[in-house]
Amino acid sequence: MVIQINHLTKFYQVHQKEPGFAGSMKSLFHRTYYDAKAVNDISFEIDEGELVGFIGPNGAGKTTTLKCLTGLLYPTSGQVSVLGYTPFQRKHEYLKQISLVMGQKNQLWWDLPAIDSFLLNKEIYEIPADQYNKTVAELSELLDVEDILQVQVRKLSLGQRMKCELIAALIHTPKILFLDEPTIGLDVVMQQKLRDFVKAYNENFNATVILTSHYMKDVEELCRRVIIIDHGKILYDGKLANIVKKYAKNKSITVIFEKPVTREKLKQLGEVASFDPLKAVVIVPRDKSNYVASKLLEQFPVEDLNIEEPNIEEIIRDVFANQASSV
Repeated sequence: MVIQINHLTKFYQVHQKEPGFAGSMKSLFHRTYYDAKAVNDISFEIDEGELVGFIGPNGAGKTTTLKCLTGLLYPTSGQVSVLGYTPFQRKHEYLKQISLVMGQKNQLWWDLPAIDSFLLNKEIYEIPADQYNKTVAELSELLDVEDILQVQVRKLSLGQRMKCELIAALIHTPKILFLDEPTIGLDVVMQQKLRDFVKAYNENFNATVILTSHYMKDVEELCRRVIIIDHGKILYDGKLANIVKKYAKNKSITVIFEKPVTREKLKQLGEVASFDPLKAVVIVPRDKSNYVASKLLEQFPVEDLNIEEPNIEEIIRDVFANQASSV
C-alpha cells in the first residue's frame, strides 16, 4: 500500500462571537470556542497505480484530508503513511515524490512565461537536464501547449493556464498526484482534455492519483473506485459501479409506443415519471425491471424500450441527503 490512513482526525478550534459591538467587546475578554470536526476518524488504504475519486459536498473534509496527506496540516490524531513516510515531517525525499494540484491555486509566476516556472521547479527538485527536457516535451505534447510555453502566464486563457499548472506540478514525475478540483471553472471541452491527460499520466507513469471533483463526469470517466466523505466521515469506499447496486433502488424504463396508450394502464406497472401517449418513462424497483419490461412488451404496442440505471450524480446526491436526514 502506498497510502495508509488509520483513524485520521483533524479538528479546528473555531471562535464564536456574539453579534454587534457588545459582542465584539465581550470577545476581547472572554472567547467561546467549539471544535469543528473537519475530518473525524477516517481510515482507508490505496494501492500503487490506483486512480481514486474522493468525493463529497463542500465542507465534507476532502481538502483537509489531502492537506494531511501532503504534510500541509498536522493531524489532531491518527496515523498517516504515504510511500512509507510520515507526511507532516516534510522530508525532502518525500516531497520530491508527490504533487498537489489545486484548481483554485496558482504556482506559476504571473508575469513570466510558463517555461520559466518549469525551470525554477527543475532546480528545486534537482532534475537532471536530459530528464527535464524529456518530461517537458512529453507533457507539452500530451496537453498540446508547445506553442504557448514562451507566453506570459497572465496572457493565457484559464484552460491554458491550468494545463501549464499541471506541467509545473508534474515536472518531477511524482509517484503520487493529489488533484483537488482540477477542472473547476473550465469549459466542457477543456475538462475533457484534462481528464484524458490525467488518465494518460496515470497509465504511462503508473502514478497513484487521488481526485476530488464536484463534476461527476470527472469521477465517472477516471475512477473505478470512489471514497465518499461527508461531515468528516466516510460513507462509502468501493467500486463506483457498486454504488448503483447499493444505493439505487429503482431503474427507469423508457418506452416508445407504436400507437397511443393511456397513463392509467401504465400506472399498474410502476411509477410514471413522464408521459406522452407515444412515449413514457416508468420507474420500477431494480429487481423487477426485467419483469416489468416483459409485461410492457406483452401488453402494449412497443416500438422501442430501454432500461436505464439512475444518473450517478443523482445517486450521490441521494446518499448525502439520506445521511443528512439521519443526523
